[in-house]
Amino acid sequence: MRHSPVNPLGPPLVAVAHGSRDPRAAAVVEDLLDGVRLARPHLDVRTAYLDHAPPTLPAALAPLEAAVVVPLLLTAAYHSRVDIPGALREAPPLLDVRVGDTLGPDALLLAALERRLQEAGISPGDPDTAIVLVSAGSSNRQANQTVARLAATWPRPWGAVRTAYASAGSPTPAEAVTRLLHAGAPRVVVAPYLLAPGYFADKVTLETRAAGAHTVSGVLGAAPELIQLVLKRYDEALLRDRVSLPA
Repeated sequence: MRHSPVNPLGPPLVAVAHGSRDPRAAAVVEDLLDGVRLARPHLDVRTAYLDHAPPTLPAALAPLEAAVVVPLLLTAAYHSRVDIPGALREAPPLLDVRVGDTLGPDALLLAALERRLQEAGISPGDPDTAIVLVSAGSSNRQANQTVARLAATWPRPWGAVRTAYASAGSPTPAEAVTRLLHAGAPRVVVAPYLLAPGYFADKVTLETRAAGAHTVSGVLGAAPELIQLVLKRYDEALLRDRVSLPA
């Protein structure tokens, strides 16, 4: 039995995050979605996780007749290409399900990264400051290349912008910091391309500071640009065809 009729103001937004054993991650996801609710008060916004935390995506979709699934993922890699379609196959058949793109790449993410750097005390576009843009990393080369392309579009004239990967890629964040310092960068700061705190964020902070990083900015979290981006992906998905689910 379905419990939620189709809303004429738009179907529910089901935001699906990776999930973490670290409770800080879920708290940040909820902060982000609270911002989405405030930005669009009449929209039904729900949470789901691929791993480590409830509810699962099938459980979040179960009571609904329609939904737009928005992946809270920064690159299109295994989780978006395999895990989410797999979870949808486990969900009860729905009247209308659409799936949005991952959050990245997008210019709004660059704006959010700059916001976090400024909050950490770094002057915008300082030519004496080099940035290491750190993503979690993926075994999917295209996903890593997407992060590199994002770094290449960074608009301000920083001293340099380099990419690094916390796992499954090269260079590591510490290696990238060391290379920039050896190349003569007066100051190297680290910008985590990570949605929420947890294992990777802690690892990046510890290892890059040990390598000589001047500053490590905060994770993207509930930055206003992320709130705007979640709604952008929702609106884009509304224009797409529904996903075919097994009966």
